Amino acid sequence: MEILDVVDKWGRPTGECVDRETAHALGIRHRTSHVWIFRNKDGKLQILLQKRSEEKDSYPGCYDISSAGHIPAGVDFIPSALRELKEELGYEAKAEELIYCGQRRFTFQGEFHGKLFHDNQVSNVYALWLDREPEEFKLQKSEVAEVAWFDFRECMEKVEKNEIPYCIFMEELKILEEKLFSF
Repeated sequence: MEILDVVDKWGRPTGECVDRETAHALGIRHRTSHVWIFRNKDGKLQILLQKRSEEKDSYPGCYDISSAGHIPAGVDFIPSALRELKEELGYEAKAEELIYCGQRRFTFQGEFHGKLFHDNQVSNVYALWLDREPEEFKLQKSEVAEVAWFDFRECMEKVEKNEIPYCIFMEELKILEEKLFSF
C-alpha cells in the first residue's frame, strides 16, 4: 500500500498522510514528480513518451510522461523523480541532470475499470536530456508497455488534435516548451 503526504496547494506536506487508493477515491491533494526526456535527433527536438500498461488504474494504454509517479510520504520531489526513472525505465539519473521547469496543480475526475477516480495533484515538472534508443531502456512492464520518441512539435499537435490515446496535458507541454526554448 502506497502512503502519500497530504499537501497544501504549493505541495508542502500538512503532516497528514493517506493511502493512494483513498487519495484517488476522495480527491485528496498529493504530490507527483514528472520527468520528460528530450534529445536532439537530426536537427529536431524529440520527446520520449511512455505508453502505459493496460493494467494501470488510470489511463491504461495511453501515451504519458516519460517517467512520473506519486511521491511517498516523507520523500521529496527529486528523490522520487530519480527513483521513478530507475524503476520505470531502468535509467539511473543524478539530481543535477534534472532541469526544473515548473510546478503544475490540477484536478481531474473520471472512471477507469468501472471505478470513480479523482486526481488532485501538485506536480513538479522536470526535463532530462538523454539520447538513448527505446530498446536501450529497461521497462517496468507492470507500469510501462513501451516507449517511443516523438518530434516535440508533432507531439503537441497530436495532443491538441486528440490524434493519439494520451493522458498528457497541453498546459504541461507548454511549460516545457517555454523552459526549453527560453535559453
